[in-house]
Amino acid sequence: MASKVEEEIRRLSVELRFLEQTAEAIRSRSNMVNAVITDLTYADMTLEGLEKEKENSELLVPIGGNSYIKAKLDNPDKVIVGIGAGVSVEKTLQEAKEIVKKRLENLEKTRTSLQQQFAQVAERINEDRGKFEELAAKLRKGKTPKNV
Repeated sequence: MASKVEEEIRRLSVELRFLEQTAEAIRSRSNMVNAVITDLTYADMTLEGLEKEKENSELLVPIGGNSYIKAKLDNPDKVIVGIGAGVSVEKTLQEAKEIVKKRLENLEKTRTSLQQQFAQVAERINEDRGKFEELAAKLRKGKTPKNV
């Protein structure tokens, strides 16, 4: 009986390591998705604010590190939008807003899916840990001297 228990403990140990690695990968991916959502949310807010600006309006443009430069708005209805692989195209303000909103919707779906996956993996980890502890206790109990 002990060999079956030991074998099951080894199997659970390997499975737990795999599940913990999977959970960490999901957490990492989720963090990346959250960062992109934050970035796109700022872009969406900026596009909303840009809608109210007129040609030649003076703007403060963030350049990073909490620093800004002053710029004049040449054409408030034209926006350069990245479409992937380092390629950007000029779009109208409305088209740019739609692109950003669609990306946000897709990322929200991805985030929800990742949260569900993480919850399933976490549940499985808890189940396996419970089994592992139960089998370890059984193994310890079986190895204690009988005349004590």
